[in-house]
Parts: sequence; C-alpha cells; structure tokens
Amino acid sequence: MPSLWAEVISPKIKTLLGKKMDNDIYNKQNQQLHPQDILKNQAEKWQISLTSEQFARKLDETDPLQHTRNEFYVPKIGTLPHGEFIDAADKSHTDPDKDCIYFCGHSLGLQPKRVRKSIDNWLKDWAELGVRGHVHGTNPFAKCDYPCIPALKTLLGAKDNEVAVMNQLSSNIHFMMISFYRPTKERFKILYEDRAFPSDGYAIHSQIRFHGYDPTEAAVLLKPRENETYIRTEDILELLKEQGQSIALVLLSGIQFYTGQFFDIKTITHAAQQKGCVAGWDLAHAVGNVPLELHDWNVDFAVFCSYKYLNSGAGCVGGIFVHSNHFDKQYPHLDGWWGNRYETRFEMRPEMDRDTGAGGFRVSNPSIHQCAVFAASLEIFEEVGIDKLRAKSKLLTQYLQYLIENEINQSSNNLKIQFITPSDPEQRGAQLSMRISGVDGKKLFNELERSGVCSDLRADVIRIAPIPLYNTFTDVYQFVSLLKTIKI
Repeated sequence: MPSLWAEVISPKIKTLLGKKMDNDIYNKQNQQLHPQDILKNQAEKWQISLTSEQFARKLDETDPLQHTRNEFYVPKIGTLPHGEFIDAADKSHTDPDKDCIYFCGHSLGLQPKRVRKSIDNWLKDWAELGVRGHVHGTNPFAKCDYPCIPALKTLLGAKDNEVAVMNQLSSNIHFMMISFYRPTKERFKILYEDRAFPSDGYAIHSQIRFHGYDPTEAAVLLKPRENETYIRTEDILELLKEQGQSIALVLLSGIQFYTGQFFDIKTITHAAQQKGCVAGWDLAHAVGNVPLELHDWNVDFAVFCSYKYLNSGAGCVGGIFVHSNHFDKQYPHLDGWWGNRYETRFEMRPEMDRDTGAGGFRVSNPSIHQCAVFAASLEIFEEVGIDKLRAKSKLLTQYLQYLIENEINQSSNNLKIQFITPSDPEQRGAQLSMRISGVDGKKLFNELERSGVCSDLRADVIRIAPIPLYNTFTDVYQFVSLLKTIKI
C-alpha cells in the first residue's frame, strides 16, 4: 500500500516531470522528426520568426543542455590572434572581453573546467607518493586509463575488453594496420576516401610500401561523382562488388574531416566483409560527435583521437577498438610491456602474458596527465549522454543551414555559399563545410576572425562546427548576422 507521502508528493512530481518533458526539445518523439520540422514547430508554438534573434535566444533559454556550456572555458575575442588582413589596433566593432563564437571543435575541443582539479589530484599524488603513486592515490598511475574506459565503451558501442587507451591517432593507424593489413598476391589493396586526413594517406601508402607493393596499384581511392561533393554509399558498395576480391582492407573515416560526411558504417562494413575484406575505421571526427555501435555493426577495428569532440587537449592520448571476434586469433604485433595483463605486468617476465582483447595491442604505459585530462572530459559525456547531444547537434546544424539558405544565399548578395556537406542530417555530424564564392574566402575568414569567430579555412572552404556541449543557437544566429554585415 503506498504511503501518505507518496500519495501527496507523487502528483506534484508527475506534474513537474511532465512540464520538463514538454519543454525537452530533444525528447524521443521529436527525435523521430526532421530537425527542420522541429524548428518550425517551435517557431509556430512561440509565434516567433525562425530568422529572428528572439527565436535563437528562446531556443537557448529552453535548452535542457544549456548548463553544459558552463563546463568549458570559451576564449575571449581579445585573446584570439587575428588574420594577416586585419589591423589588430582597430577593435572598434568588437568587445575584447566577450566570448568568441567558437566553431572549431572539429579541430580542437574547448578545455573543460573540471580538468584543473583532475590535474591537481595527479600533481598531489606525484608530490606526496612518488613512485608509490603507481598503485596508490586518487588515480593510481598504473591504472590511469581505467577511468576512461566505461565512457568510451558507451560512446563507441563496445563490449568488455574491446577498447584500449593508447598512443595517438596516426600511431594507432600503423599499429592496427600491422595486425590487420595482411596482403597476399591476390588480395593486397587498401580502399580509402579522397581527401582523407593527410596522415591517413601517409600511413596507408607507407604500409603498402613496407609490404613491398606499389601504392599506385594497391591504394584505391574513393571519389565523389563528377560535380558532386561527397561519396554516395551505393558507389562504395558497387566498387566493393567489382574489386572486393582484391581489397585486403577498407579504411575509411567515420566522419570525413573535409566534407563532414557521416559514412554508413554498418552497411559498408557488412558489404566489405561479405567480399572478404577487413573493415577498419578512423573515428577521429566521429567519436563524441555521433552515436556509434561498433560491436553490433561488427566493425573489425577502429582508431580514434580524443582532442576534437572529446575535448582532452592538443595531442592527447588516443585509442583503439578491436572486435571480440578477433580475441582468439593470432595476429602480428609490435609488442611492449604494457600489452601484458595487469596482474603479471610488473613481474618483468621474459615472455609476453598478453592482455585480453584491445589491451593486448598496447605497448607503452599511457601518460597519467593525459589520462587525467581525458577522464575529466569523459565525465561530462557520461552525465549528458550522446543521444541528447546528437539530438541538439542536429538542430544546431540544421538551424545554421536554414539561416544561411534564407539569409545569405539571396540573389542580392555577392557572397554565395555552397554546402559540400550532405544536407541529410543523418549523413553528417556537427559540421557544415561551406565553399565560398563571390568574395575572397580568405579575406572573409579573416574578417570573421576579427569579429570574434574562431573557425577553420581549407582553401576556399570554411568548416563550421556548432558543438552541442558548448555552442548555442545564439552563436549560430550571430555568426550568420556577421556574414550578412561583413563587407569584402
């Protein structure tokens, strides 16, 4: 029988929860809708124009994730350097003490405020415990990567022992290819995408040469169709159908760094494996950006860094995923003492006592200060949840696209913007890559920087990433407003 307190309090709690759900724009019902329909519905509900500043601020005021911005340090306009076309002495139109509009999380995420406490704990343990800090203290050095694993398993969709924290991204590409790229006379090619991050191409070509093959024959490059900007899934499947019997490894980016395309990892992995290929993925721009289910998608291996969407700081430690299907198989390894099981690692045995799964691919002990930073950032993801972040990300990116299409790409404007990122929200993450025409793209980029926008320029393409953890709808609105007013 329920208590009197339950009878009295429960209706109040239900009412409060009901209101919270009504105001939760990222609820499951909304997640079934196209992001543009959600934005339209909210504008109609509030009777506010979609293109007004009031609408952006209303979205921020009702945002269930608005508190997460306070978890990060946002650079001030006055602390950012300006481009070569800018007169640094002229700041008449900017407030140097105002937060910049930081749209560069696809390159380097912002610093979480809780990092400082995590670093201080490590420094305290080192100062007070010395070498004993390896097994004692707040975060024992010999297990410093352990706190990172639970959140990474969730973000990657991994099972026990499928994830390891180790090295950096490019090193991990090489380590995984040593084990999983095993070319034969009949099957020796590697399939990857055009305009992959250069380091991926360097690694692929060097591994091909290392095995005695010619990259001009063994490196198969996927390109978009003529006059298109990203690669169709059906074209990838068709190429695998035609050449799959000669391809040893498919190594694509989960999200393409240049175009922002989110590849269909599940479908491509299945098609590759049906043709006998190993399917590996570079998730540098995908982890912490979009939900992943690597175990269920049967991905053979993946590599990732942690300093972009995972906000761990420049050059911080990376990691790998290895599917449990491979745990009982024998692969070539480059071995080091950290690949041993924890229980026997410090016995200094002459022979390897290899750890289970991904842990057995490690070589050197991870850096305690890097893992301390990484773990602090991952705490935020555990508290918020990737599904909520993805829901907000879709809205932020769609809002940016809508404002540019309706406020910038008008016949009266010289400035024209072409999106080279897919328009389908399911085929992109928190990024729009914009090809600039009608004005000098570099001058525009520098004027934006001068006005307090931190973004990224690649030739005539400006990459903008509204990150759901710390960017706001007002950021998006103000960015587009600047695009409207800047004169080149």
